Amino acid sequence: MSETHEPQTQSSGVLTHRDVSSQSSLPCRAAEHAEQIAKKLLEEAENVENVMRKAICNAWNVCHFHELPQWLKDNDYLVMGHRPPLSSFKACFWSIFRLHTETGNIWTHGVGCLLFMGLAIHVFSSQYPNIPLMDKIVFGCLKRPRLDYCGIALLITGSFVPWLYYGFYCSLMPKIFYLCLTIFLGLSSVIVSLWDKFSEPHFRPFRAGVFMSFGLSGVIPGVHWLISHGLTSWIESSIRASFTSLIVMGALYITGGLLYASRIPERFFPGKCDYWFHSHQLFHILVICAAVVHYHGITCMADYRLNSPNAVCPAPDEYLEY
Repeated sequence: MSETHEPQTQSSGVLTHRDVSSQSSLPCRAAEHAEQIAKKLLEEAENVENVMRKAICNAWNVCHFHELPQWLKDNDYLVMGHRPPLSSFKACFWSIFRLHTETGNIWTHGVGCLLFMGLAIHVFSSQYPNIPLMDKIVFGCLKRPRLDYCGIALLITGSFVPWLYYGFYCSLMPKIFYLCLTIFLGLSSVIVSLWDKFSEPHFRPFRAGVFMSFGLSGVIPGVHWLISHGLTSWIESSIRASFTSLIVMGALYITGGLLYASRIPERFFPGKCDYWFHSHQLFHILVICAAVVHYHGITCMADYRLNSPNAVCPAPDEYLEY
């Protein structure tokens, strides 16, 4: 009996030893697994750290006026909050949503652009439903100006042309003369705007003078219109609205140009208007207001000329007179 039970005892002893060995290896495997997890966590942490480091390196902070490169120094009365030179289109795009000295300029331009895009869609779709779509597309195309200053010259030209056309609707020779004069002055302003030194800071008064002189040239046809039509036309509501709109538009343009050239109000409050309400922002706002006033006046004048029974041109011989 003892011989028969001995192998069982030995075999049972072997099984017990294996169980003990497997049980003792469990903590080792757990430790190895934990070590692997820890290594992976460290690697992920290093990756996150690298990403954060790159983000910090790519980020930028507003700077002092004197820290700007020479080609970005335009208004020394705006002391802090300037946007530094950015190295990529992506960084420039996202700077739209950052607060700096150009934030107000960007958004006043953007809001004005969206406003007049909406007005253009409204005019083409609702006021002229019978015009074919291709005609609307062809005559609605605009050539993008090369520079911001060219855009200002084109804006002033576009402000005068409709008023001259409808204001001298029945006077052919004055209409042709003033339209040619306006186009000539507009092209001259564009050519001057393309001059390399035109955008330099010390040419700021010259820039304002060019555009203000162009705008003030509208006084000449305005006085001519008053003399030729007399004050009786002033009483008519549509004509009164359009001429008054022209005066208000010119006043807004001139006021904005004076503020921009003289750098008011930051001239009197250096460092206080770095982000909001400096001269460039006020100039943008006044230009947009002037464009809205102009749109209202031209709409009234066009409606009067095209729909009023009293707006009938004289005989062809009289049509050629001044």
